[in-house]
Amino acid sequence: MNLSSINVQELEVILREENSEIQLIDVREEREADIAFLPQFQLFPLSQYEQWSDKIKTVFKPELETIVICHHGIRSANMCQWLISQGFTKVKNVSGGINAYAVYIDSSIPRY
Repeated sequence: MNLSSINVQELEVILREENSEIQLIDVREEREADIAFLPQFQLFPLSQYEQWSDKIKTVFKPELETIVICHHGIRSANMCQWLISQGFTKVKNVSGGINAYAVYIDSSIPRY
């Protein structure tokens, strides 16, 4: 299956719109989020998968657009594939992750 992705410029537009029909997931670790974080995203660290994996469909709706971010886009791509396997139908990965967002959109976000 071909994974859908968006670039950080598209993400910036989405974040400005504040659409309640879009779900935002950050799969980085808490220590990473302490450094740099987009407050619209909900943190679901991949290392804590066992703690949240069975609850994912109660927290998020599989039919809504779901956007996933990480540091560079690799872990979020893995999460997107997993969400699709769980029945999520509108999943998008943020290409370049929060690092690209800091470079191209908001230089006040620390890079690490």
